[in-house]
Amino acid sequence: MDRIPILKMGHFLLVTIQVDLYDRLALSLENDLIHMVSKTGARGVLIDISAVSIVDSFMGRILGNIASMSRIMDAETVVVGMQPAVAITLVELGLTLTGVYTALNVERGMELLNKKIGPDTAVKEAGEEPEDGTQ
Repeated sequence: MDRIPILKMGHFLLVTIQVDLYDRLALSLENDLIHMVSKTGARGVLIDISAVSIVDSFMGRILGNIASMSRIMDAETVVVGMQPAVAITLVELGLTLTGVYTALNVERGMELLNKKIGPDTAVKEAGEEPEDGTQ
């Protein structure tokens, strides 16, 4: 079975979807991603869908599920690279993607995740005190 690679970058997981997802692959991604959040303790999930040309209601529901499950596990979810046609389709289908943050591109998505998890997370986890002396 095909798998979509999940990369760990610091406190985040990065998923770049390069193919249109069929149902089994989408379910596999959902399962793999939640296991990786649990295994790595990731604080954020960034999903790049810039190469995806079609998002149906099932895929929209999968993105929402990923965000909900990640949130329960203390991780934020950001979807980046959404094409205008995909955004239009999601609105026409009435999908709101509750709990999913969006950004224009990967760079802005990473900035958003850094803002969501807080600037001192890496320092606190390393057991060091921030430069300003706050905890």
